[in-house]
Amino acid sequence: MSNIHPFPVWQRVGQVGFDRPELTRILDLYGRMVAAGMWRDYAIDLGRDAAIFSAFRRTAERPEFRIEKRPALRGRQGQWALIGESGAVLKRGHELGPVLAPVERRLLKLVEE
Repeated sequence: MSNIHPFPVWQRVGQVGFDRPELTRILDLYGRMVAAGMWRDYAIDLGRDAAIFSAFRRTAERPEFRIEKRPALRGRQGQWALIGESGAVLKRGHELGPVLAPVERRLLKLVEE
């Protein structure tokens, strides 16, 4: 009756994820693109090598943009990458802000029209 058993902790060892400020920045951009009518859905994939945020124009299509965080590339090209629909790397860097700049510029063009 008085035996206390600890609750098992299930953690995925070595899983890459987004920090709160990173995810806030990404979801803020996503919300503005939804308000502009460009994006309608998103997906988040958290794996051992990378954390990927994919933004879709429509649910059944390929993602229009993927924002990838790969900590293994932190010392080389930068851990952040913006990948287009065709799979080409559009921007790579060490910080999230400059990597998101091409999408934010596109949003500014949509608002001006």
